[in-house]
Amino acid sequence: MAFKHKTSFLLLVWIPSVLAMGMSKSTDSHKSVQNWSFGFNYTNSPSRHRHPTQSSRRIIVGGTDNWRFGANYTEWARKTAPFFFNDTLVFKFDPPSENNTHPHSVYLLPNLWSFLRCDLRWAKQVAKTTAGGGEGFEFVLNKWKPYYFACGESNGFHCQSGMKFFAMPMFRWY
Repeated sequence: MAFKHKTSFLLLVWIPSVLAMGMSKSTDSHKSVQNWSFGFNYTNSPSRHRHPTQSSRRIIVGGTDNWRFGANYTEWARKTAPFFFNDTLVFKFDPPSENNTHPHSVYLLPNLWSFLRCDLRWAKQVAKTTAGGGEGFEFVLNKWKPYYFACGESNGFHCQSGMKFFAMPMFRWY
């Protein structure tokens, strides 16, 4: 019984003293730094100095090929990812004209099921066929949610032919 009490007493004294040593102030060259590492060395941990940033990119959808029929934008998005919070997607496409009888648009589909099936019934048109000329139509990924994009022209045929992709913006850390 006496041994059990001595062990308990030693643990009660030892544990707080180890914690106190880990939390004590240490001197780092010329400045005093509070060390809350509890005796563990986290100096090489990659997540120690990560903070969210507000920087963003401007991404041309499709790269130099722009938003056009015949491209696989799901593959383009896979290669371009990751997308980040506040990145701007730029959709560039020619407006309807005598030479362009198959114009494009940009729709935002409400969910994965609509995206997979190219079901535009509940989709929201975010860019009309005239919006892609010049500098293009810009869409900012400003919410943390999946965005499902598709061309809504020709009753969903453009979407079914590959003019669709999704982007899930992540937070940028440095």
